Amino acid sequence: MARIYVAGHRGMVGGAILRRLLADGRDEPITRTHAELDLTDQAAVRDFMRAERPDAVILAAARVGGIHANNTYPADFIHDNLLIEANVIGQAHAAGVQRLLFLGSSCIYPREAPQPMAEDALLTGVLEPTNEPYAIAKIAGIKLCESFARQHGRDYRSVMPTNLYGPGDNFHPENSHVLPALIRRFHEAAREGREEVVIWGTGTPRREFLHVDDMAEASLFVMGLDRAAYAANTRPLLSHINVGTGEDISIAELAQMVAEVTGYQGRIAFDPTRPDGTPRKLMDVSRLAAMGWRARTGLRQGLEHTVRWFRQEIDSLRQ
Repeated sequence: MARIYVAGHRGMVGGAILRRLLADGRDEPITRTHAELDLTDQAAVRDFMRAERPDAVILAAARVGGIHANNTYPADFIHDNLLIEANVIGQAHAAGVQRLLFLGSSCIYPREAPQPMAEDALLTGVLEPTNEPYAIAKIAGIKLCESFARQHGRDYRSVMPTNLYGPGDNFHPENSHVLPALIRRFHEAAREGREEVVIWGTGTPRREFLHVDDMAEASLFVMGLDRAAYAANTRPLLSHINVGTGEDISIAELAQMVAEVTGYQGRIAFDPTRPDGTPRKLMDVSRLAAMGWRARTGLRQGLEHTVRWFRQEIDSLRQ
């Protein structure tokens, strides 16, 4: 039985990966809370890796947030994420860990990248200004994995998910990503009988959304590929793999769908004075499809599941 350290197991993605590992029962997950192990502390991470000697590492830990959070705390986003990646990847190597999977983000691609965004769009243009510090940190994580693979022969891989949602998401009204923010806003508007909900931006940007359980499945699929199969679909300096659905939706259409799922029946308005972010972010997932994996959860099905989970969490906090 392989011992796999899941860094960030209390986050949405890490939690989904942990649930999947426990359900499969083939591996022994290793976890630490932030209170038990601060991943920005190099010495602490070094001591942990030396003591535990995991067979593999899944790096899902990161400081994350939506447009507002990225705009407000750019130093925190680049600083903390660089430290986490350098410490976990570097100390995994120092402890002799041969296998590692790094989870990045679709924001690594240029703002004006051709759509859908293929893996080879990386470093071909200017990044979206609202989340550039976070994106640079994630690009650094990819290059760390590639560099340890090239110089030391490590089997360190990277997957780049599109926008994720599902159980365990951050539903903060200001610091969350667009979909959980919409779910919370429409849920509260429906409960309070509001006549209007105002959405940031014009509603025209298009986004792709992947359910977190699908992301967990894809992550373990990519990690489980034999080395020859992974190498056949990647290159030493272009080794990351996109993970998504290959389909997108406008923010206006998304808002209408969330309103329907939450039962909100009032007006939906848009505030064009607020930033839209990147005009479109659709992943080219043909590389992963060629390897044999495709997403299974439709957006409406995933939204219904997520809204049920969110409401159960709200209800449990009231008890």
